[in-house]
Amino acid sequence: MARMTAIKPPDTAPGTTEFSGTGTILNPATGAIAGQVQWTDPADVPAIAAGLRAAQRDWEQRGAKGRAKVLARFAVWLADHRGEIEELLIKETGKSAVDAAQEVPLLIMILSYYVRTMEKALEPERRPAALPFLAIKKITVYYRPRPVVGIIAPWNYPVANALMDGLGALAAGCAVLLKPSERTPLTAEVLRRGWLESGAPEVLALAQGAREVATAVIDNVDYVQFTGSSATGRKVMERAARRLTPVSLELGGKDPMIVLDDANLDLAIEGGLWGAFGTTGQRCTATSRIIVQKGVYHEFIERFVARAKKLKVGNGLDETVDMGPAVNENQLKTDLEYIEIGKNEGAKLVCGGNRLDKGEYQHGWFLEPTVFTDVDPKMRIAQEEIFGPVVSIIPCDDMETAIEIANNIEYGLSSALYTKDVNKAFTAVRDLEAGITYINAPTIGAEVHLPFGGTKATGNGHREGGIGAIDFYTEWKAVYVDYSDKLQKAQIDRVD
Repeated sequence: MARMTAIKPPDTAPGTTEFSGTGTILNPATGAIAGQVQWTDPADVPAIAAGLRAAQRDWEQRGAKGRAKVLARFAVWLADHRGEIEELLIKETGKSAVDAAQEVPLLIMILSYYVRTMEKALEPERRPAALPFLAIKKITVYYRPRPVVGIIAPWNYPVANALMDGLGALAAGCAVLLKPSERTPLTAEVLRRGWLESGAPEVLALAQGAREVATAVIDNVDYVQFTGSSATGRKVMERAARRLTPVSLELGGKDPMIVLDDANLDLAIEGGLWGAFGTTGQRCTATSRIIVQKGVYHEFIERFVARAKKLKVGNGLDETVDMGPAVNENQLKTDLEYIEIGKNEGAKLVCGGNRLDKGEYQHGWFLEPTVFTDVDPKMRIAQEEIFGPVVSIIPCDDMETAIEIANNIEYGLSSALYTKDVNKAFTAVRDLEAGITYINAPTIGAEVHLPFGGTKATGNGHREGGIGAIDFYTEWKAVYVDYSDKLQKAQIDRVD
């Protein structure tokens, strides 16, 4: 039986990346049809953006309190339709049920946080005079939404990543033009349906497609949020620079987990497994490097590998499955290529490394959980983002060496340290070159009220967390009022 591709756009010309007409999306675990999507003509994107721009004015004028009511209704809709969304999410991505179950609750938590905090976050801020003789001036900073925010979302979290940024923009009073990944367009359609069924206005629209559609989005919005690879992120920034459009980039990661001699190994092993193999390793915060102090190096490997070999790989619709397939054939090919690179570099393959393609696996893109040990930090498998269930375990002498290894890389997103020594923990927090550091927790954790972002080639800016995620999508407007005239001052005071 011929193997089916994960995306099958029937009207696509051979050798192109653009889609037209109707596309059929296939389940990467089974090859069965997950659903169909109508691709957007890039020529239609300007009109879509213009419609959003017109609708945004009324959305802004509702004020934070009015928008909060709409966001609250949307949260209720998400909760009521969680089962439908998760079933489609599993079919579209191949995720395990455990992985899929994270996404809708995350959006609900974010919505709950915004509903409670957005009014205060967006209220005008009074600023004191810089010098006493300037006290006759009333100085206020207003936060105005950027009219249309374009979000180019990745395929690995097609529900959460599609709207984690979008919700902040909508709360701020922006309209949102969302371009989901062409690999996972289906769940975005459901999310937009839910937005409208919640009684929300037409300030959330979709542009479905690949490169040309993404380019059209960049060319027609007032702000761009892109999540994806570092290479593509640079191209997005270059395109946006033509119109001086502000850009936020959340790009690659090669996240380290450090395990010191005094660590709770039970906790570290479970954290490493979840970090490395959750979502099939297909996330920027995946634990792809585990740096272990030599005193516990061999014990950690023995126990970690024993647990990894027990993980069940399969169709995510089976709730007993721990890890699903790669999202498509290309990603599986990349994973296998890096496994060969690791072996050729001299790393020791101690777990997995093989494609699963017999019996129940014959129609999917499955790979065993893969572990390399005795990895030199300079090896490609320890330096380059693989985006699959492949983890490198690296020995180190002490914490200082571990931090040096962790930092000697182009990325700087998430990091983790396992130790019982509080002083060591906070030294690591200071020295690790990463936007996020977890102590005795996996690299993949998240708190909705904390900023999310990284350093170096991981991108620019922190968003997706806290009040700052709303502020991210606003422009600051400074207003100066001279009230040296007593009558004018009295009138201003009454307004206040």
